[in-house]
Amino acid sequence: MPFPTIEPWQSGWLETGDGHALHHEQCGNPQGLPVLILHGGPGSGCSPRMRQLFDLASFRIVLFDQRGCGRSTPRGECAHNTTVDLVADIERLRRHLGVERWLVTGGSWGAALAVAYAAAHREACVGAILRGIFLTGPADLEWFFVGAGTLFPQAWRALDEAAPGDRQRGLADRLFDAVLGEDAIVATEAVRRWMQWEATLDGGSSAPLPEFPDAGTQTALLAKYRVQAHYLRHRCFLGETHLLELAATLGSLPVAILHGEKDLVCRVDNARRLHRAVAGSRLRIVAEAGHNPFAPSMLQALAEAAAPFSD
Repeated sequence: MPFPTIEPWQSGWLETGDGHALHHEQCGNPQGLPVLILHGGPGSGCSPRMRQLFDLASFRIVLFDQRGCGRSTPRGECAHNTTVDLVADIERLRRHLGVERWLVTGGSWGAALAVAYAAAHREACVGAILRGIFLTGPADLEWFFVGAGTLFPQAWRALDEAAPGDRQRGLADRLFDAVLGEDAIVATEAVRRWMQWEATLDGGSSAPLPEFPDAGTQTALLAKYRVQAHYLRHRCFLGETHLLELAATLGSLPVAILHGEKDLVCRVDNARRLHRAVAGSRLRIVAEAGHNPFAPSMLQALAEAAAPFSD
């Protein structure tokens, strides 16, 4: 079970100086070990459920919406929005909050960003917990947008048909063009099919086509996938080779790697490759878990990985 629900005891905005304003919040124990939770996507933003991932009595939990994401403004903005910018934002936030050192955690894209930050600011980290490993390279995108189509061919065809353009070009490029383009109708349909495909892989069975109940929901989701398309088109400004090189520099930093054995969004071999790159890291393949961090077995694995840091 997730930890109990709780409201933040602090929230605010942090100006970056180049047009972005980051929304952040803190909850849990103000005297506990600071733990930074990095959301995935890219583009997803934070959700109230993320406050429940760690023991509220032991940890001072810090969440923030990355550039262009969630409550940060301007929403959906891709200018001045790269991984280098995000790493600088994390360090800016640490100093703003008066945190000396913190435990850095994240899942999927959040795990990749955690590696990039920890490599750049190792002295600011007491450790890292990385879940659902996404390596940001062509192999990950090829799997998600093409290879996994053999598992759910009907849902994949619907996604392929929602991505207009020259069929000689790959599905991912056509989809990114649609989402980043000026035609809102085309972008909306591409986003709906992208969401359906992601939910199918995450759930392990064909998912229904999502509906947008109001204009606000549609605007928010178009912004989310606009940021995601921007990052994925650029291999998250990292790429697999560079990400693993960064991981190899973490040295003796305590690193726990968790990956669901049933994860179809990011393949299990990603976790094994990251584990080999990070000397001394601990790898756990979590039974009865996929990509969702709220699977009971994954919640338990997260709690057990975090426990040594709270002693």
